[in-house]
Amino acid sequence: MTPDTPSERSLVDRLRALFTEPPTWLAWLTKVVTGIELAIGVAALLLIFFLVLLQAAQRYLPIDGYPWTGELARFSLVWLTFVVAGVLVSSDSHISIEMIDTVRSPLLRRVVRVISCLIVAAVGVALTAEAWELVQTQGILKSPALRMPMSWLYGISMIGFVSTAVRATLAALQYALVGVPEPDEGELPEVTTL
Repeated sequence: MTPDTPSERSLVDRLRALFTEPPTWLAWLTKVVTGIELAIGVAALLLIFFLVLLQAAQRYLPIDGYPWTGELARFSLVWLTFVVAGVLVSSDSHISIEMIDTVRSPLLRRVVRVISCLIVAAVGVALTAEAWELVQTQGILKSPALRMPMSWLYGISMIGFVSTAVRATLAALQYALVGVPEPDEGELPEVTTL
């Protein structure tokens, strides 16, 4: 079957419509999943803030210190970093080099964006597989101060790895089918000719 047949064109049109005008249930599900990831990220950020304040207070107050505060703050930083990674990928807010946006060819911008999203998705899949392996094998180990099973550290991080892989794959499909948004002229550097 060639790509010019009506049934395949309608499939591409349906997929394109899925990204431009998603069904209500899909938009709701995306908001809920994003909300959960952001809630975990906010909780981790607040936990870091209060634990660091507690650590500072312990140095100057005549009370015994709690060794678990530093450990939990470090774990929270890991969770914050990885859990919100998928949200950053889907909102195009992750760290990236945007040199391709200065290229005038929409086709080249589209190809580069699709390839970069596929690479991010592949890294997300690899990290998910590794995190799953660590969840399975590291449950017997406990953290020194909290006595928390180390599988929890990797399990919560795995949420972000799965999200990154799924969202990067969907972004690659969106860029391939719908195209890349036009760059904001105010954000592009001026190119001068000699």
